[in-house]
Amino acid sequence: MSSPQMSAIISQTDFPGLKLRGRGKVRDIYDLSDRLLIVATDRLSAFDVVLPTPIPDKGRVLTQLSLFWFKKLANVVPNHVLTAENFDGELAPYRSSLAGRAMLVKKTEPVPIECVVRGYISGSGWKDYQKTGAICGISLPSGLRESDKLPEAIFTPSTKATSGHDENISFDETVARIGRPLAERLRETSLKIYRLASEYAAERGIIIADTKFEFGMMDDKMIWIDEALTPDSSRFWPADQYSPGKAQPSFDKQYVRDYLEKIGWDKRPPAPALPPEVVTGTTQKYRDAYQRITGHPLS
Repeated sequence: MSSPQMSAIISQTDFPGLKLRGRGKVRDIYDLSDRLLIVATDRLSAFDVVLPTPIPDKGRVLTQLSLFWFKKLANVVPNHVLTAENFDGELAPYRSSLAGRAMLVKKTEPVPIECVVRGYISGSGWKDYQKTGAICGISLPSGLRESDKLPEAIFTPSTKATSGHDENISFDETVARIGRPLAERLRETSLKIYRLASEYAAERGIIIADTKFEFGMMDDKMIWIDEALTPDSSRFWPADQYSPGKAQPSFDKQYVRDYLEKIGWDKRPPAPALPPEVVTGTTQKYRDAYQRITGHPLS
């Protein structure tokens, strides 16, 4: 069986004539007056540091998987996508770089809260639970093991840091920052998206352990923005290998995090380069996640 053909690697974009609004850890964002152009590059961040080694096809997987979920769950909450195909006018010269990895979206006023939903106990949630028996002020049953399924999914918001680490906060703190009506809408919408997506993914052999969403406001309407249920914003675990009591194998960048932990990197810039086998393995995990969820390989 021949290996899938990969697209050109794009670590960073530079489009003369377009106004660069900013570069995130993964995405380059251009301001087109009343719209934004969001380009998912092949950059990878781990422990909030961008690594020097790009991951082939990563940007396309993030964009195409987001588009899949945005469309599938459009009846739950409107999303910001205008088009991911028609790059005309001032975008036409850059069409080949944008193909498959960019979205033209509505411009909204982002809500300054990361909406994290956890269905299983892992990552920073597991660390918090070990210390306090709670996550974001939500008390949990005693005796839970790492990677255990929670009795029910919980909404554990965090601050949205422009640099450095996001910080877990309680629901009461969220209310204090943005008001109760919006905080309750965020919680209700996030939990509903997670429930529907988890049920769908479970039928395809994937456990969505946790995920994070971002929302924006547009004319008093709440809009789902940024990305949707990707291996960057979620923990995807293969259901047939699920074994609580330890960390799980995953379809996301946990593979890279594990490598960086193993070599003893201190998690401060500059990050070390990744060896070819870790790059290839990570690309395959992203592509596998895409294929399992959508039912077809990344084209």
